[in-house]
Amino acid sequence: MLEVVFLGTAGGVPAVERGLPALMVRHRQHRFLVDCGEGTQRQLLKSGLGFRRLEGVLLTHGDIDHVLGVGGLASTLALLGAGARLTVYGGADALRAVRQLIHGVIWPGGAPPLDFATVPLAPGIVFEDGHLRLGAFPVSHRATDAFGFLFEVKSRRKMRPEQIDLLGVPPGPARRRLLDGEPVILPDGRRVSPEQVLAPPHPGARLAVVGDTDDADSLLEAVRGADALIIEATFLERDAAKAKDYGHITAAQAARLAAAAGVRALHLNHISGRYPPAEIEAEARAVFPASTAACDFDRIEVRAQGGVERGAGRKGREG
Repeated sequence: MLEVVFLGTAGGVPAVERGLPALMVRHRQHRFLVDCGEGTQRQLLKSGLGFRRLEGVLLTHGDIDHVLGVGGLASTLALLGAGARLTVYGGADALRAVRQLIHGVIWPGGAPPLDFATVPLAPGIVFEDGHLRLGAFPVSHRATDAFGFLFEVKSRRKMRPEQIDLLGVPPGPARRRLLDGEPVILPDGRRVSPEQVLAPPHPGARLAVVGDTDDADSLLEAVRGADALIIEATFLERDAAKAKDYGHITAAQAARLAAAAGVRALHLNHISGRYPPAEIEAEARAVFPASTAACDFDRIEVRAQGGVERGAGRKGREG
C-alpha cells in the first residue's frame, strides 16, 4: 500500500485553502516529497508529517511554483542540527533553480551546513529496494525537461500456514529464507522449496504522479494500468486553447488519459482559482467517473487492483 498526503494543490498562485504544489508519498519507512512550492514547510507541520526521515525531494520540473520551497526547507533542516540531510532529484532546469536558491540565496559564498545533494534525473529507475521501485518518465511541458514518477510496490508472496505446518518447517530462519525465495534443508534432510509453501504472488500498488504537462496523450504508456494517477487539471475544456498556450491540460483531457490508460482512480491536482473545484471534478467525472479534485491535506491510500481508499482527508486531518 502507498499513502499520499496532498500538501499543496493550487495551480501557480496560492489560495486561502490551497498551497503551492507539493505532496508526500509514503511506503513503509520511505517518505518522498514530490515538488516543494513556497510554504511547504508549514504544510508539512500542519499535516503532522514534519521534517524528519525525508527520503528525498522529487521535482517534476523547474517552474518556480514547484521549487521555491526547497531553499527554506534546506535552511530549516540545517537548523534542526545533527544528521540533517536533503537530496533533491530533478531535471537540469529544476536543479539549476535549486542550486541558485541554495548557493546564491540561502548560503551565498559558502557550503550548506547539512548533507545536501542534487541528483540529475533520467528516464528509468530512480530508487529501488526489496519493497519499492521508483521510476521517472519524461513529461512534455513547454520547453522544460519535466518528469513524472511511478511508484511501484513490489509483488509479494504470503506463506500458506497449512502447508508449512504439514511439511514441518520450524519457525525462525528457515521460514524467513522461504519467504525470501530460497529453498531450505530441514534437520531430517528433506528439501523444501518456496513453491511448496508460498501462495501465488500478490501484485503491488502502482501510483503515477505527473506535475504540469501540455500533452496528456504522450503519457499513455507511462501511466498505463496504474492503480491511481495524480495529474494537473489547471483548465476546463472550454478554455482548452488557453491551456495549450500556457502549457497545461484540461480536466477532461486528464480524464480521457485515465480512461485510455486503464487507470483505476484519477486525482486532479494543480487546481486553478479561476474555477470552482466542483466544476473541475464534474468535467472529469463526465468522462472518467472515478475522478476527484484533490484538496490540501487530503489523504489517500493506493492499493493494488483498484483498492484506492480516501484516508482521513478533509474530515480528519492531523495537526
